[in-house]
Amino acid sequence: MIRVHNFLLLSLVFVLAACTVSPAARQTEPATESLTKIRLPTGYIPSVQYAPFYVAVAKGFFEDSGLEIEFDYSPETDGVALVGANELQFAVVSGEQVPLARAQGLPVVYVLAWWQDYPVAVMAMQDKGIRTPADLAGTKIGLPGLYGASYVGLRALLSAADLEETDVTLDSIGYNQVEALVAGREDAVVVYANNEPVQMQSKGYAVDVILVKDYVQLASNGLISNETTIAENPDLVRRMTQATQRGIAYTLANPDEAFAICAQFVEGLLQGDQVTQRAIFDTSLEFWKTEQIGVSDPVAWENMQNVLLDMGLLTTPLNLSEAFTNEFVED
Repeated sequence: MIRVHNFLLLSLVFVLAACTVSPAARQTEPATESLTKIRLPTGYIPSVQYAPFYVAVAKGFFEDSGLEIEFDYSPETDGVALVGANELQFAVVSGEQVPLARAQGLPVVYVLAWWQDYPVAVMAMQDKGIRTPADLAGTKIGLPGLYGASYVGLRALLSAADLEETDVTLDSIGYNQVEALVAGREDAVVVYANNEPVQMQSKGYAVDVILVKDYVQLASNGLISNETTIAENPDLVRRMTQATQRGIAYTLANPDEAFAICAQFVEGLLQGDQVTQRAIFDTSLEFWKTEQIGVSDPVAWENMQNVLLDMGLLTTPLNLSEAFTNEFVED
């Protein structure tokens, strides 16, 4: 899963100051006479989890839409800030980032739903007997920090069991969940369901996994643009979203070919642990499956807003009809 390095909030001001883009790098400039270059922040390192985008490049779906993609693996919030300032026109982000950005005055708009379910989970060794959110009461839980998708997902699980943060002990451990759990330093850890549980199982550990998606539907990872781009260049947004849709659909229909294509973009994939990487890829596929690729569910956005309000990360409800749109998704 795409990792979230920090929340937006007031730090966005400083991100914007540090991440200016020269006019020559702006993606409104044509890469060639016929292609528009899109610099696409993704928020995480090259990974098989970005297969639909790699497929859309390799199979020519973006090129068919007049686009040339340059992947940018800088932190997620950098991408949100740059899109919000209209320095870039698109980024891949986790769902909670959209209402948080809009609450700070950044006019980002979610234009395509990629992950259909929120992939955050809580994982524990089976002998701990932690199998439902209610079982988390009184436990010590390791998580990257009090920010990002992991924190939001955990709070959603606690809420499902009518638990407060004071009912558990939260331990900020960075991205060392597997090591911390194996060493017995934590009763449970917050993870991405398509990643760390796969790693644990590949090492022969028996674990229980509590999935956020089994308790609440939340807006998850997808593609954002901004109000200016949507108003002034809706055709660009349409071409970007529909080429991405084609990449997702092709990946789901041709997983073996899609995994092989990833080797062109993920350095060392063929020399590494392909069994584990393929398991991560296959698990990720399950989160992308849907009858309507790209379509956002309003209920997922209402639920996300309620979680953020409960956490105090939003102080007042937003007009969610301005935060996402299905206008550019191909039927």
